[in-house]
Amino acid sequence: MDLSLIVIVVVITALVFDFTNGFHDTANAMATSIATRALTPRTAVLIAAVLNVVGAFLSVEVARTISSGLVDETRISPVVIFAGLIGAIIWNLVTWLLGLPSSSSHALFGGLIGATLVAAGLGAVDFGAVFSKVILPAIVSPVLAGITALIATWLAYRTTARADDGTVKRGFRVGQVASASMVALAHGTSDAQKTMGVITLTLITAGVLAPDSGPPFWVILSAGLAIGLGTYLGGWRIIRTLGRRVSDIETPQGFAAEASTTAVILTSSHLGFALSTTQVATGAIFGAGAGRRLAVVRWSVAGQMAIAWVLTLPAAAAVGAVAAWVSSTGTVGTVLVAVVAIALAAGIWAASRLRPVTAENVNDVDDDAAVRPEPAVAAR
Repeated sequence: MDLSLIVIVVVITALVFDFTNGFHDTANAMATSIATRALTPRTAVLIAAVLNVVGAFLSVEVARTISSGLVDETRISPVVIFAGLIGAIIWNLVTWLLGLPSSSSHALFGGLIGATLVAAGLGAVDFGAVFSKVILPAIVSPVLAGITALIATWLAYRTTARADDGTVKRGFRVGQVASASMVALAHGTSDAQKTMGVITLTLITAGVLAPDSGPPFWVILSAGLAIGLGTYLGGWRIIRTLGRRVSDIETPQGFAAEASTTAVILTSSHLGFALSTTQVATGAIFGAGAGRRLAVVRWSVAGQMAIAWVLTLPAAAAVGAVAAWVSSTGTVGTVLVAVVAIALAAGIWAASRLRPVTAENVNDVDDDAAVRPEPAVAAR
């Protein structure tokens, strides 16, 4: 396949991934605000979309980590990156259909690693960087966010214990607008950079940019717009899971979860750690749920999420590896991978229409077959 054509194809595929990242991760910023009705669903996703675009311009440290830190860009080609993106996109769509807030970031890393292993072998992957900048933050960040949110929730209820309940709710709802907006801004700062990094890596492997280059302005802009558009469409299935299925979130808990998520994401973005905003937000929501006395926390849902988190890297890597192997046969193989991916995406979308979740019913869990009565653990 002509080099310039494959570069264009990879850039478009990267922006498609960015789009799926947007609607897959909308819940990170807005699930709790929608659940507590601090914001209406449509207003929430609009705010998140705009701030995702703004956030994309605040930092490029994570983009540099991806474009020059995880795989040896001198030993792979744009076709390999294309295969890795296919692995990430398919996993994003599968977990979205199931309503599971898995990590788009880890899906991307897994897809790239799997494709690189097939194309260039073990030596082309910097496993030290993968552990220190991907796996270790994935273990630490949700725990840190959860503990922070638990403490913040306890403090919020302790300091407002004698205040009027209506005043407390109104005050925290206003606070949630600000804190959810900060999460959306942080999400754009963190996750849009991952697509910037992939596009920059593609341009480096094609010889368009010099090694260790940062993302050009047009890459930053296009990545920001793609994730913003995906965010605006709303990942309602995952919003329902985080907002309604994890715990019965009240406004002080929502504020605590969002503030904790923002602090962890912005700190990691500044340090160049490509962590999962999904895992951070989920950890914070569970921490906020456990921080309110007698709150119901559905730990079985946490178990489902944990399984998805563990499977994300290897599952996306497996799809990326197969895509890379087929694409290595030439133009016909690359076209075949694209056609199969489009067919799978269409099938997943069609399956989602059988039980649609929209802005109108996102807070309604009574008619959701996935939510059944279960033994609950009361946090003390």
